[in-house]
Amino acid sequence: MDTGKKMLESAQDIIIKTANRLGFREDMVKRLLEPNAIHEVNFSVGNKIYKGFRIQHNNNLGPYKGGIRFHQNVSREEVQALATLMTIKCAVAGLPYGGGKGGVVVEPKGFSESELEGLSRAYVRAIAPFIGQDFDVPAPDVNTNPKIMAWMVDEYVKNVKTQSSNVRSDKKQLNKLRATFTGKPISIGGSLGRTEATGRGGVIVLQSLISKLHNNVIPNSFRDLLSKNQMLKQVQHDKQLTVAVQGYGNVGYYFAKLAYEEGFKIVAVSDSKGAVLVNDGLNPDTTLNCKKEKGTVAGCYCRGSVCDIRFGRTISSESLLELPVDILVPAALENVINETNMKKIQAKIIVEMANGPVTEEAYEYLTEKGVIIVPDVLANSGGVSVSYLEWYQNMRNERWSENEVNEKLKIMMEKAFSAIWEKASGHKRLDLKRAAFEVAIERIVKKWQSHV
Repeated sequence: MDTGKKMLESAQDIIIKTANRLGFREDMVKRLLEPNAIHEVNFSVGNKIYKGFRIQHNNNLGPYKGGIRFHQNVSREEVQALATLMTIKCAVAGLPYGGGKGGVVVEPKGFSESELEGLSRAYVRAIAPFIGQDFDVPAPDVNTNPKIMAWMVDEYVKNVKTQSSNVRSDKKQLNKLRATFTGKPISIGGSLGRTEATGRGGVIVLQSLISKLHNNVIPNSFRDLLSKNQMLKQVQHDKQLTVAVQGYGNVGYYFAKLAYEEGFKIVAVSDSKGAVLVNDGLNPDTTLNCKKEKGTVAGCYCRGSVCDIRFGRTISSESLLELPVDILVPAALENVINETNMKKIQAKIIVEMANGPVTEEAYEYLTEKGVIIVPDVLANSGGVSVSYLEWYQNMRNERWSENEVNEKLKIMMEKAFSAIWEKASGHKRLDLKRAAFEVAIERIVKKWQSHV
């Protein structure tokens, strides 16, 4: 089975189980599974034809929201799975958004900037009838970035102006049209704080969890499991907690940097070429500078402002996952923790900063062992939360400082975590992932029922 189909089946399976556990009717379950619309488009760039998708899963809570990816493995099933999970993620985060996702089947590596721009603009022309600031709001995803969003929003604005003579050209109206895309450059309405938002949100959630454990605010459903987990004792004795981060791209780096600033000890990080272990704790910024010079974190034994081989050693990305750390942060690929390595995992908390880094089988096994797993739909929702704040600023012709954005994000993430922790507290042996899906699905169905 290909990855897209497996991802879709996994997402739908947990929705079915959650909805059944909540006692919802069959028609409600079907509404939660089936997308509202699947747009499959073929568009030309020069003499080449490309296939693209924009799948709109559910808009009970508000406009569809989700990124656009350029990748050779994009498929309808993958995009549908990601749109489905965006519905859940937005609901978990408490955002007035539904879930959507887009993609183009293309290998963009090797494209010149003009070729990439042509592809981006052509895709937007193809999906322009299906998107809009009040209907469907795309964003960057795999192999797309703020520059690509700038091309896309420019093309979209041109298209709208061509289609309607009633569109005004004043700044307020232009900002509203630009709200159709988030993750834009600051100069055309992007939000300060967006670059760090996903990593920052993950750290906020981790701190919220540690605070609950430190204050012994633990639901009965967790007490039996936590008896197998030494984390509670370590937190209550104010031990400095160790962290390993797999993946040193935007998300992994900012998680490591911000966790380091909050007093966590980052002992290992990795990228696609290798990993480094520094038992006394590494400096994420110095490590990033070393990575830029070497092309990999492997060999970057950086403590404080100095990198020296005496401080650590190079390890494999796979072995990083099995280190005896307090907190493991998979922030790169899906399914990296699975049936082949789950029995070797020694971390006591796993924060899913990547999408789906822990397979269902491994999740069940580790949870039963007492490992606390913060699910991706909560842990990495900081990015879409600040995308919402960007959209909000555009729609109201406002501009906030970075501190204002970060403070609003902190409030949103803490509120999202509290709702899930409270849900887990009210059930016997309800882990955070199941609690998150219950919170999300109850919110979606409640809104749907209010409109029936």
